Amino acid sequence: MMRKVTTRLVLCLSVVSSAALADSFTLQSEDIAQGQFMSTAQEYQGFGCSGGNTSPQLSWSNAPQGTKAFAVMVYDPDAPTGSGWWHWQLVNIPANVASLPAGAGDPAKRLTPEGSIQISNDYGAKAFGGACPPQGHGVHRYQFTVHALSQKLDLPENASGALTGYMVNAHSLASSRIEALYQRE
Repeated sequence: MMRKVTTRLVLCLSVVSSAALADSFTLQSEDIAQGQFMSTAQEYQGFGCSGGNTSPQLSWSNAPQGTKAFAVMVYDPDAPTGSGWWHWQLVNIPANVASLPAGAGDPAKRLTPEGSIQISNDYGAKAFGGACPPQGHGVHRYQFTVHALSQKLDLPENASGALTGYMVNAHSLASSRIEALYQRE
């Protein structure tokens, strides 16, 4: 009898666990993939790099209840700075938006959703700044993370990457990440 109850409990937990996983907040992209190298389209143009400097297409699904806005953060923890490198921070994406087209990080293209705000990246621009690791520095990881936020962020005009990161993490209900790679020989 005890074995039957245990088996049923394990089966019930498996079903509940599978249902929970099926509904988890997820980030996808047509242009980048988990653990895969990005193309030169996502390489910066400048600092000795000559790529397309194009932010990848991103889409997300299954945002948690109570989501009031989204934030997309792109960070290189391997940059030889002592503090990593912010490549893109786009905050206050409206809650009814679930994707960004390729190139949305270029302000001249006007592809960011109305009401969203681009924060200055570590290149000094309020835009997407592509990968540009130092030559011969090895493989760098680029963490593309979308956060579901409990509220729109109230940030000062020239908020730093650190302040923005702090506020995003303080109001994040859930997040999902794609960690893509890049290297320059």
